[in-house]
Amino acid sequence: MTFYKDALGGELTLMTVGESPMASQLPADSHKKVMHASLKSGGFTLLASDMSGPGGFKKGSELSLTIVGSSKEEIESFFSKLSAGGKVTHALKEEFFGLYGDLTDKYGISWMFNYEKPKA
Repeated sequence: MTFYKDALGGELTLMTVGESPMASQLPADSHKKVMHASLKSGGFTLLASDMSGPGGFKKGSELSLTIVGSSKEEIESFFSKLSAGGKVTHALKEEFFGLYGDLTDKYGISWMFNYEKPKA
């Protein structure tokens, strides 16, 4: 992610598994992996993670597209439309970092969805 920051500019934030509120629920050997990385620059946000599902990485799963919504309603609409004919892995749910869900669409593309409530 530091490479992308150097190439694209912006503000980079990283959270490892070990730094997250979920650290005690995950194996110690995963604590150095990046749970959530965010690079924000101008009009875009690039999100990344070292995490993978229970089956590990396999052809077609090494890439996930992420939509960061501007409202809860927007993210719910995108999630509903892209899940049609696909497989929901994690339904939209409030997590410590915001509303999150993920799925594989009917074409085999992995999607993650996130909405962070504005800070008061």
